[in-house]
Amino acid sequence: MNIVHRGLAWLLVLLLAGTASAQTDEARRKAWADARAAAQSGPRDIPLLDQAVLKLPAAHVYIPQPQATALLNAMGNPGKDERLLGLLFPEGGGEWFATLRYEKSGYIKDDDARDWNTDDLLKSYREGTEAANAERQKMGAPALEIVGWAEKPAYDGRTHRLVWAMSSKHKGAAADEPQGVNYNTYALGRDGYFSLNLVTGLNELNANRGHAQTLLAALDYQPGKRYEEFDASTDTVAEYGLAALVLGVGAKKLGLFAVAAALFAKFAKVIILALAGLGALAVKVFKRRSA
Repeated sequence: MNIVHRGLAWLLVLLLAGTASAQTDEARRKAWADARAAAQSGPRDIPLLDQAVLKLPAAHVYIPQPQATALLNAMGNPGKDERLLGLLFPEGGGEWFATLRYEKSGYIKDDDARDWNTDDLLKSYREGTEAANAERQKMGAPALEIVGWAEKPAYDGRTHRLVWAMSSKHKGAAADEPQGVNYNTYALGRDGYFSLNLVTGLNELNANRGHAQTLLAALDYQPGKRYEEFDASTDTVAEYGLAALVLGVGAKKLGLFAVAAALFAKFAKVIILALAGLGALAVKVFKRRSA
């Protein structure tokens, strides 16, 4: 089993292990196989539109479009997000994956970071999740609830980077059940922003948050596209500020990432087996347990 295969092996378990997708097992296998064939391994430079370059580090794998969307669809996340550029995985195994997208929002003013109330943001996020549960249940996906901040929103005005993390679990699950986490990072630019969102388990967050930070640091805006190069006389200013990246824009993405986060938490033990190179065996074990 080659290193790219091992790095994506745990995802195959999710694709085959009764996720909330209407696709057949054959379609799920194809989505995974196509992603493996399209995988790009680091170190290499990956151009990101006309905005930036991702200097993909060694021991990381990048899945471009359209294979990235096919994988998310196979995990039970319907539709197509035009902002999605690709997915990132650890080579050789690891209990995380990340999404990379770009939003051409215009220049986002960052002055509201001084005044936001994280308790209010959390309350609104919970309300939005409850409203979105009806749609997830139509998909056959379990209802979710927001547990709380795994890391409160923090903005670095020097680098123009925003970081925050939210933990979630299946609605009604016991307090000691595994929780999924969306670890969200944003890099602001002159015309919009990149978001790099890491999905992992709450117990693995401390071990894996460094991967998101490494990837974020590997993203370099092209000259002329940097945040500090904003020109008020010519550039478009976004209609929202930083808080919207946590609350408004972030809430839209919750339906996409929280499903994956919850699946990760649910199948954590199976994922570990897959990472050991026992993907096929893990599927059989999971099916027996489900039965």
